Amino acid sequence: MPRSVLDAIKDGNWDFEPEATEVASYASTKALPGTDEKLAILANRVRRGLPLWHPSDRQTYDDRDAE
Repeated sequence: MPRSVLDAIKDGNWDFEPEATEVASYASTKALPGTDEKLAILANRVRRGLPLWHPSDRQTYDDRDAE
């Protein structure tokens, strides 16, 4: 069973769906969308088999209260 979408792609499993993950098991980020910091966090999530997005991730410049 692939651990992440990257592993699934390497195995040719194009319809892979990761297991549901509780949002409490990984941290949100205050990094601005499109920044190197945000891209690094997203890449790390993919490598770890986590969902790409966290509901509390910062989504806009004005979204300053994200945890």
